[in-house]
Amino acid sequence: MTFNPLRERGIPLDRQVRNWRELDVTPIDPDHADPYTRCRIITMNGIEIESIMFSHHFARRCPDLGVRQRLAEVRYVEQQQQKAVNWLLPGLASVLETTIAYEQVAVDLTAWVARMEPDPYLRKAYEFGVLEDFDHLYRYANLYEMIEHRKAEKIVDQLTEVMPGRPTKMHHRHPVDNVREHYDREKAKPVSKLHALTIMSAEQQTMNFYMNVGPMYMEPIARQLYQEIGLIEEEHVTHYESLLDPRETWWEQWLNHEYNECYLYHSFMETESDPRVRTIWELHLNMELEHLRIAADLFREHDGRDPEQVLAPTLPTPVAFEPNKGYLRELISTQIDHTTLGTGYVQEAHERFQRWQEQVHDDVEPASERVIDDNRARSGEEYRLEIEGGHPLYSLRSH
Repeated sequence: MTFNPLRERGIPLDRQVRNWRELDVTPIDPDHADPYTRCRIITMNGIEIESIMFSHHFARRCPDLGVRQRLAEVRYVEQQQQKAVNWLLPGLASVLETTIAYEQVAVDLTAWVARMEPDPYLRKAYEFGVLEDFDHLYRYANLYEMIEHRKAEKIVDQLTEVMPGRPTKMHHRHPVDNVREHYDREKAKPVSKLHALTIMSAEQQTMNFYMNVGPMYMEPIARQLYQEIGLIEEEHVTHYESLLDPRETWWEQWLNHEYNECYLYHSFMETESDPRVRTIWELHLNMELEHLRIAADLFREHDGRDPEQVLAPTLPTPVAFEPNKGYLRELISTQIDHTTLGTGYVQEAHERFQRWQEQVHDDVEPASERVIDDNRARSGEEYRLEIEGGHPLYSLRSH
């Protein structure tokens, strides 16, 4: 059934503010919840935080008092939405368990977007990034076994495999090689704009999360691993945000943000397995429909165009969290040795890449390598969850 958010009525803004009882959501049960329910929660937290931060940046550059007041009204509700969403995560889960769930989001959300992306250049950007997130999951899973003595299948279940991707050590690149060509706002399909905004938002929240939680650990290897992967998340945010066309006006960007929130809340309402969480997705969708209406009215007034000129006439295929094991194995088999050069991709370790590697590593093995060796020494073997058979590359199989 088609769904056009521009034609649907939402909850009036003055009825959207919730009291403390309404905001005091019951968290999911970490031992019994669907892992993809947790993934949807983590995703929507990142989406809401991006929307909030965008609104703040817009307000700092907008001279119109009335518009800044409208942004503040919408932003307060979105802050409440973020609190309701993020507080669904269980306090019983450790930081490292939440980290592994963050990487499951990065793997299966990015893989799904790559599979659905119609633009070959954009698709390649997602394929490149997902092989790095896949390896981060493997490194954190080994840290989890080593310091908490638990296995990552407790978190990812049998939905996502855990094994080496493109080695984290090889993710450190010169900053100029992390900037991609942007899509053309006049020619890109609306779904491509939504994909780029979604993955950028999710990676940005992962970067923010690691920046804040990394120093909370006492174990040196944990502190060092978060520091290393946190710097790679900076690379990933640069990689994905550069896909967005910077020529989009502030009004157009606001419109895209609100439409994307409608798209994702509608997608997750359609695919959510937990009835209680589904009611939150539905409530927030009905709030976002009004936020979109407000943004659309201001877009017409200040940008001088009709929203239908830049938005999809109906919501695209719902975003779905689902296993991507075969797809990821194919990417590992064909793209694991890729790196970036300028705005393109190459297979050879070019001079600028090698110089950056030498400068960053300085003949010291990074934490991402040592965590595997340390866990192998303590646990007898490194941790993997290879559900579909041995590693697709013989050289990376455990022997």
